[in-house]
Amino acid sequence: MRKNILKISLTVMSLAFLVTSCDNLERFPANQIERSQSFQSINDAANWNVGLYSRLRGNLYGSRMFLTDVQADQLNATLTYGNRNGSPHRWTEFLANDGTVAGIWGGYYRAIADINVIIAGYKTVPTNTAAEAADLLRYTGDAHFARALYLHKLVVRFAKMYDPATAASDLGVPIPLEFDVTASLKRSSVQEVYDQILADISIAKTNLASVSGTSGAVNLTIDAVSALEARVKFYMKDWAGAKTISDALISGGKYPLTTTAAGLKSMWHVDVHQEVIMALKTTAPNELANTNNIYLGLIPANGNFAPDFLPSQWVVDMYDVADYRKNVYFEQKNVEQNGVVYPGIWAVNKYPGNPALFTAANTNYQHAPILFRIAEMYLISAESASEIPGSDALTPLNALRNARNLPSLVGTTGPALTKAVQDERFRELAFEGFRLDDLRRWNLGFTRNTPQNVNLINTGVDFDTNSKTAGADKFTWGIPTQEITVNPNVVQNPGW
Repeated sequence: MRKNILKISLTVMSLAFLVTSCDNLERFPANQIERSQSFQSINDAANWNVGLYSRLRGNLYGSRMFLTDVQADQLNATLTYGNRNGSPHRWTEFLANDGTVAGIWGGYYRAIADINVIIAGYKTVPTNTAAEAADLLRYTGDAHFARALYLHKLVVRFAKMYDPATAASDLGVPIPLEFDVTASLKRSSVQEVYDQILADISIAKTNLASVSGTSGAVNLTIDAVSALEARVKFYMKDWAGAKTISDALISGGKYPLTTTAAGLKSMWHVDVHQEVIMALKTTAPNELANTNNIYLGLIPANGNFAPDFLPSQWVVDMYDVADYRKNVYFEQKNVEQNGVVYPGIWAVNKYPGNPALFTAANTNYQHAPILFRIAEMYLISAESASEIPGSDALTPLNALRNARNLPSLVGTTGPALTKAVQDERFRELAFEGFRLDDLRRWNLGFTRNTPQNVNLINTGVDFDTNSKTAGADKFTWGIPTQEITVNPNVVQNPGW
């Protein structure tokens, strides 16, 4: 009988995992190694770690980021969008068998499967020096961080938002903690998922405690772990915990806010990461990331643009003319639709492509994916403070506003403060994949409105006037049909 081999592919290597064996010759394919043989040295551990980062890069940006923004209220589908990402945009035909959603679910869980192999395998790796022991400790911390990150992305997107009153009974997502191809896990509660996330973060904090953060770090640091913890506690409505952690990152001074239009442009257009806590290393031509390529659609032959989606006029109008972000996040383009050119149309220009990453004459929309940046911490601090009686929300809010060339708010309280915090979060984090989940957290619905020009977009109740009430079923994605079919222990979300 031959060994049964389960293949899991990483960028740096192709490893095969042993499931059962009764082959007396103990032979393996020439291009594969048995799982236990892949954790023999610190070099093996380092290779797995490189694969972990590669998998991270492949699970950020692209549809992993923009699909929720396409589904929300910021964008209009152009006449030539070709139904790309059309189902979530229209909602009515957004079904549990959507291939992109299944790919995101599967991508995160495949990454977790790798991580579970890594965590178990690292325990068997011998170390011969203090330096090797330190490296292995760091690699293990990276793995726990990544598992926490993926579980958080899954529970936010495929389960109810965390509610302290009901989290113990609300359905979360399955929590695989070991590699087992035969497992048919049920959905754990939202509380159980968050408990596991925090447990993984705790290990990552211990293991990465001595890895100091620096602007634009491309490897995990203690500050990146803290940023994830702040985000997680923020989603848990642990306002005091989220504010304490975010304030510590702010006061540390390692990630000063960019205070010029040129500086902001350099962050988004050419990956100069002064205020970035962590981005993922991306190099041409072999270490490229997913791209947010739906927003521009350059036509090289004539220099016009044919984006799949355009920002609504109300979105552009959210930015004061003095706001540095307006002419960095957007740019007026000649937009071509079905042979007709519409000049002066605002297009999303947050991801135009870094020329250093081009692989041909024209843009490939490549950027180093940003995992965390300090602006998010200012927003977490401000919103958390607005939820804590007597806490100061205006100081972090105004610090961010001032950095973006907006005046300070004075004496703003109550509902006006809540709206100011929400509006600033909208402006700063636009097109970074936060909008749909923010609407869910705030228990808000939406009505798409005020497109720039109805002549170049699809119109109607599924498009520019689409309206959803707060808590509508499809704010939370459905568990992919294939998962439900293969694993009867998994219960589907309402409305799917």
